Amino acid sequence: MAVTATDPLKIVLAILLPPVGVFAEVGFSGHFWLNILLTLFGYVPGIIHALYVILRH
Repeated sequence: MAVTATDPLKIVLAILLPPVGVFAEVGFSGHFWLNILLTLFGYVPGIIHALYVILRH
């Protein structure tokens, strides 16, 4: 859970395009596909999930 040098960029990506931020962190995993669904159902849930994934991993 240590903050790396690329985390600020991933956080900006998570705010602008949540699935891209998640992909940058974990690749094509279940989190990525879940984030796509959350973003399609609502932009804010996608952002929250993306930030959770980025800050958790």
